[in-house]
Amino acid sequence: MKRPMTCIECPQGCRLEIEADGARVISVTGHKCPRGDKYARQEVEAPMRTLTTSVLTRGLELKMLPVRTSKPIPKEKLFETMAAIKRIVVSSPVKAGAVVATDFLGMGVDLVACRSLNKA
Repeated sequence: MKRPMTCIECPQGCRLEIEADGARVISVTGHKCPRGDKYARQEVEAPMRTLTTSVLTRGLELKMLPVRTSKPIPKEKLFETMAAIKRIVVSSPVKAGAVVATDFLGMGVDLVACRSLNKA
């Protein structure tokens, strides 16, 4: 089965054509750099995403703290991750880049604050 895809790894935005047998890539064409081939294979065989969202706060200057995962996580884990994030409440002041939760859900990624927040 062949399917088209646009590469997002560099500004060229190459139009890729992926030939796959289920979840296994057979060939990738249309890429102008090696990153296109790697991107297509990753996206078909094991898609990953960096999750950006917010967690609740208590006693801080804003009601929500923007957070993100420190590195991409498997796409199929996004809903499970969001369910766990909904249970987090931050009540201490934080600085941008601070780790809110380490080794989140045992995936080897941290949940990181995207901005600083002080007490209300």
